[in-house]
Amino acid sequence: MAVAPHSLAAQSALAVLREGGNALEAMIAATASIAVVYPHMNGIGGDSFWLVRTPRDGVTGIDACGAAAASVSRNDYAGRAAIPFRGGSAAITVAGTMSGWNAAYRHSAEKLGGKLPLSRLLADAIHYAKSGIAVTASQHLNTTKKLPELRDVHGFADAFLIDGRPPKTGEVFVQPRMAATMEQLARAGLEDFYQGDLARAIARDLARAQSPVTLADLQAHRALMVKPLELTHSLGRVYNMPPPTQGLMSLMILGQLDRMGIAAHDHLSADYVHAAVEATKRAFRVRDRYITDPAAMRKNGAPEAQSFLDPAVLAENVAAIDKARAAPWGAGKGPADTIWMGVVDGQGNAVSLIQSIYHEFGAGIVLGETGINWQNRGASFALSPTHINTLEPGKKPFHTLNPALALFDDGRVMVYGNMGGDGQPQSQSAVFTRVAVFGLNPQDAIAAPRWLLGRTWGQTSDTLKLEGRFPAATVEELRSRGHDVEVYPDFDETLGHAGCVIRHPNGNFEGGFDPRSDGGVAAY
Repeated sequence: MAVAPHSLAAQSALAVLREGGNALEAMIAATASIAVVYPHMNGIGGDSFWLVRTPRDGVTGIDACGAAAASVSRNDYAGRAAIPFRGGSAAITVAGTMSGWNAAYRHSAEKLGGKLPLSRLLADAIHYAKSGIAVTASQHLNTTKKLPELRDVHGFADAFLIDGRPPKTGEVFVQPRMAATMEQLARAGLEDFYQGDLARAIARDLARAQSPVTLADLQAHRALMVKPLELTHSLGRVYNMPPPTQGLMSLMILGQLDRMGIAAHDHLSADYVHAAVEATKRAFRVRDRYITDPAAMRKNGAPEAQSFLDPAVLAENVAAIDKARAAPWGAGKGPADTIWMGVVDGQGNAVSLIQSIYHEFGAGIVLGETGINWQNRGASFALSPTHINTLEPGKKPFHTLNPALALFDDGRVMVYGNMGGDGQPQSQSAVFTRVAVFGLNPQDAIAAPRWLLGRTWGQTSDTLKLEGRFPAATVEELRSRGHDVEVYPDFDETLGHAGCVIRHPNGNFEGGFDPRSDGGVAAY
């Protein structure tokens, strides 16, 4: 079974599974397709993180996050309050996504006996780029909304506009340069992005766009196989990615909720939402104080991320929560345009993946020779030299990205996740608890109204956002407890795109996709 925020990507994964491919091969096909069919949300010019579970080897993480260019400096932004979000001066980190695909491809061959060639796994993406896709309402709306700040950015108009205007919903959108790039990767191998002819073309175009990322930066990049963070939950074990991601925050929220007796409340009640929001605030305090590049955390003497999941530490956080009153809340981390996808195969191999270019269309620059839209993840660096996430050459930026995976004591395997800045760990907590604690099926858990404290993609307010389908009594009770509540329309895309796949010990599958997206669940 596969789930994705665009149905074509889920179908690409399913086709590979039907041909005998494993979950990793299926995910490579899905992630290649989603890079083409949902270009405003992600692409091969961004970063990705993978959680991979195999029955024999357990859970492994792939950190495919690129670091800041070796030549970049805070002095480059003298006189500025922050790094800009668009243009070459925002495109200051290496794109790590392709290294993640490559690491997953090798892992598939070495651990699972994967044999499908790259030409097969990239075939759907090449077809969609060459023949065209039907533009989604999401792509049309985001192109239209962001056009004033993107129209004049290097290469954007040629790549993402049709006759100088945003493509209309349903209009055919072709990406011939991306098709050629994918064909080159299928022929030469995925490492060509960093070491070969493609790398040299990328470096030439980045220089033309006035990005500091060089060929040497590309050649120095490697994906890392990492040990995931692990939460011991009353119902099993839950995994997420270590820093520089906020995976710790997702697990801290679940660890606190596990100790707060939420099962006694309705999942639409003010008590439940208040508990989740206050647990989020405790987790975000840790995030804002400590989480950055792991090397910088060690250098600064920060505690090990896993230590915050110690039962005693979680209990201390729970004890500090006032069940009747909202704690003060500051500023969120900001938006993140992203996709999450999940695949579980018949052997129980499971993949939870998140892939991003940060803001809508990333830095906005599109490389002329390759058609690659480069990320602006480096804009999340701070310019203050004393900030934990201060910009430094070769440093990885803080990432809101975090894919999740759970192994329940009853034998179920669940992959789940969400896109959307501050909203990612919160929506993960909603999906997990509604499935695991309240007993909802994945589709109902995802479709149920959600909340979001802080910022997400396309938004800059730090309010507590609630979808309108919450009972009026819940909204008013949360306000009475001191929450600054904004009510959003039903099924609003601002609340992110979530997904979930569960494999039961008897081999049955359940899945759910987000009606706020253009997604789907594909299975056989």
